[in-house]
Amino acid sequence: MVILAAAVCAVLCVRRALPPGSAEVPWGTVGLLTGLYLACELPGRHPFFGSSVPISAGSFFPLLLAAAFLLPPAAAALVAIPGSLAGRVENAPVAARRVWRTAQLVITVWVASTVHGLLGGGATLGGPDPGLLPDFPYAVLPACVAALAFSLVLTALDGSILAAAERLPVRRAWSGLLPSSLGPHLVHGLAGLMMALLWRSSYGPLSALFVLLPMYISCWVFSQYHRQQAAHRATIRALVQAVDIKDTYTRGHSERVGRASVLIARELGMAEDRLEVLRFAGILHDVGKLGVPTRVLRKDGPLTPEERRVIELHPEYGHEIVRGIGFLGEARAAILHHHERLDGSGYPYGLSGREIPEFARVVAVADAFDAMTSTRSYRRGRPVPVAVEELKRCAGTQFDPQMVRALARAVERCGWAAESVAVTADEAVPLPGAGAGAGAGARSGFVRQASRPRPPDGLDGADGLDAAAERPR
Repeated sequence: MVILAAAVCAVLCVRRALPPGSAEVPWGTVGLLTGLYLACELPGRHPFFGSSVPISAGSFFPLLLAAAFLLPPAAAALVAIPGSLAGRVENAPVAARRVWRTAQLVITVWVASTVHGLLGGGATLGGPDPGLLPDFPYAVLPACVAALAFSLVLTALDGSILAAAERLPVRRAWSGLLPSSLGPHLVHGLAGLMMALLWRSSYGPLSALFVLLPMYISCWVFSQYHRQQAAHRATIRALVQAVDIKDTYTRGHSERVGRASVLIARELGMAEDRLEVLRFAGILHDVGKLGVPTRVLRKDGPLTPEERRVIELHPEYGHEIVRGIGFLGEARAAILHHHERLDGSGYPYGLSGREIPEFARVVAVADAFDAMTSTRSYRRGRPVPVAVEELKRCAGTQFDPQMVRALARAVERCGWAAESVAVTADEAVPLPGAGAGAGAGARSGFVRQASRPRPPDGLDGADGLDAAAERPR
């Protein structure tokens, strides 16, 4: 429907342009703006420029909004087509994404231009004649309302495609889209208004190009920030993969602990700028296993007291590994202290109560929860309600009761996807009694893996829960 509506906009513009020379559509302005938008989008796709060109989603929205202020709705919508079709798309399917993005921007610009026209915005822009000065600051109101309409339509379409293509719940698909994009889109609207005012002024279209310079600089800053974030994620991913290779019994555990930590933090109302760092803390909480001998990590049978002491050094090893990674911030303390207990009986330093950093208290609960609910080759995972009850039983002695309550509320509201397959050192194995039964497992060669003894004390379980089914890590 969106693509069809975009096609209708294009047809309307072409029809209004007939007969040739019709004054209703200023084709000179359409051509200049279209070529300018295309020129801005093309470098991001050309291999000569590579990733050094600061092109990102929304980089040149001010130019599209300027078109919405200067042109009739259907003509303004045409400006977005060539640049959107030619711009860079990073994820497959590339063709479908280009068509969707083009249709999305066509509709969005058409709505913004319609709203601007209904509020009389065109008359406030002035003209090249000295007697036609811009009606400023009254020109700001229609421009801001048009930018608001632009933001509403764009986020509504973004949420719709997430719900349809990614099969996300509608509420989750739209959650946070508008608040996070409204501010930037209003700034884009003001930049587009400045460009439109200069375009209409006696200085002509050339002067409007100077607005592109600060736009391009802001794009560069934004792009640098995202490249830095990508580098951070690559660093985290490399460390997690190294841990997973070394301790294959708990593959995937780190990512789930990071996810559970964020659930707890959101329930506590933790500031958004801390959530990503807390997620890193959850993901990297066991990175110190890289310093533990592999023979100890993979030992079948009980650990000796000396081997247990080596295992219990992994928080300190982890802290040493990440000490120099500045962007981790509070996460470093969580990595060091996530095995401390509220009653002071934990390790490595025997901290108690509020002496334990907040991030460490969150990660401790998330770590224990995932350990209990995860399925391994030697045992089934516990049902989520049973794991939550066990956490509540240990709240106040081992875990912070506030963090346990937050996890319980978050899981009740959002749910928690239990694993459907066991994770072993080599491959997935069918759960005992599941699927086609033992015969199917034997035929597929999984019986040897499924019958392996559980890892030794200190490698799995709920981090010291006093439950018969779990033993301290």
